[in-house]
Amino acid sequence: MYFDELDLNDNVLDALYDMRFDTCTPVQEKCIPEILEGHDVLGVAQTGTGKTAAYLLPVLSKLDDGGYPKDAINCVIMSPTRELAQQIDQAMQGFGYYLQGVSSVAVYGGNDGNRYDQELRSLRMGADVVIATPGRLISHISLGNVDLSKVSFFILDEADRMLDMGFSDDIKTIASKLPKTCQTIMFSATMPEKIEELAKTLLKNPVEIKLAVSKPAEKIKQEAYVCYETQKMTIIKDIFKAGDLKRVIVFSGSKFKVKQLAASLQQIGVNCGAMHSDLEQAERDDVMFKFKSGQYDVLVATDIVARGIDIDDIEMVINYDVPHDTEDYVHRIGRTARANRDGRAITFVSEEDQYWFQQIEKFLEKVVDKMPLPEGCGEGPEYIKLNKPKKKGANGRNNRRGNGKNGETGKNSAKNRRQKDRDQTSHKRKPNKPNERQEKAPRSNEQQPQQGNKQQNAKQQPQQGNKQQNAKQQNRKPAQPGEQPKNSNSQKRRNNSNQQRPGTENNVRPGSNGRGRGVAQKKGDKPAAHKHTPIVNPQKQENAVKKFIKRIFGFKK
Repeated sequence: MYFDELDLNDNVLDALYDMRFDTCTPVQEKCIPEILEGHDVLGVAQTGTGKTAAYLLPVLSKLDDGGYPKDAINCVIMSPTRELAQQIDQAMQGFGYYLQGVSSVAVYGGNDGNRYDQELRSLRMGADVVIATPGRLISHISLGNVDLSKVSFFILDEADRMLDMGFSDDIKTIASKLPKTCQTIMFSATMPEKIEELAKTLLKNPVEIKLAVSKPAEKIKQEAYVCYETQKMTIIKDIFKAGDLKRVIVFSGSKFKVKQLAASLQQIGVNCGAMHSDLEQAERDDVMFKFKSGQYDVLVATDIVARGIDIDDIEMVINYDVPHDTEDYVHRIGRTARANRDGRAITFVSEEDQYWFQQIEKFLEKVVDKMPLPEGCGEGPEYIKLNKPKKKGANGRNNRRGNGKNGETGKNSAKNRRQKDRDQTSHKRKPNKPNERQEKAPRSNEQQPQQGNKQQNAKQQPQQGNKQQNAKQQNRKPAQPGEQPKNSNSQKRRNNSNQQRPGTENNVRPGSNGRGRGVAQKKGDKPAAHKHTPIVNPQKQENAVKKFIKRIFGFKK
């Protein structure tokens, strides 16, 4: 069906014509007439089917036709993420290019003060369409900046995602501020029980539009590598070296892995950017702009990009780890094969993720092709059917029970763990032999010195090195009358040291530099000889002088 066959406003049709949109998608063909007639709608369709245009086109058409209050908020669109809110606002600008007097504002967190002031002015002036995240809109409501009493359209985009993120209470709070005559439209990629319960609360006799079970698009070629965690980086490098890939998204459930993987890809020359919740809003906008404009070839991201981001030319999606929810898997690989294009999805399945990937295959009702590991990567683990892994214990204590039902108290559990550790390491310790121990005899009260006399007793006790010398002095016989006492070796050394040795005149010690320090000698040098004053015979000295004078002057002195 063509758009001009629907009862849309001429200004909206002109914008569609300029954007080269002629035919409707199935979800647009079924939803637009129901919304134009004023019915509440519950739409369930897979990603990439044109759900955003399915609710924007009829709402803009009705707002442009008139009949709604001026300077008031007439439509509220809820988005789970900032990026999706920005994308909806961009689509709003395109579809409403020729509309006169229809304004919009995107309200989300993470902005600076200037952005907040712009939001505040637009809300108080009464923007026709407000696109907001639940937390930010609740903040403005609590501050009294928003009046929702005249809202005519209330739209929930990616409702299942908002419930997964814990926005259920916020959505109900916002809905309580709306008039009862408000038309409510809810879109979701999946239909779990919690969505059905929310629909019963918010929607009035809704028209349910379910195109198909939320499964990946048929044009996505799905592949898997069964590998160890340490082999993933080698495989992903081999993938990028094998082909000239320009538009790739790599998903991971961990912010740490996203940062680490982006840094590793940049080291091998891959032009990529990282997208995660630790970035400020300005940084997230910059990364997304560079990826959409082609400045980045690869985007490494968490599930923050998995839902609702409309980028049509994605060639490949790589799941660096397996999501534990089949819906998250569907949303991840749904970024490729959009707008009737072909796509490729690769998933790395480690030993720990085999059970979760088997659940995904069960949901898809197909077996995903297992690819051989590249050369030099080694062998991977065997892909076998596994049972569901055990969850961690209470408070994440790794299978240790808490104090709840069937649990142990903290004191008893700690005691049991210590006993278990002792049992496991008993073979490493030498067995205790009490019979071989020598018990020390208790000290009597008389032998124990008092606390105040410890220092005095310590001074009176001789050192260990002087025990033998003291014993010799006690055993030495006294000198007889008229007999000189024998000097010990130590006394001889002391007496000899007092005698002046040759070369020590002027108080200069041999081998000294005269300033009280010894002259440094190199290793292996011979010790310096002492300089003694030579003893010369005076007669020989006089004869030598006579010979010298005779040789020079030729006469005797």
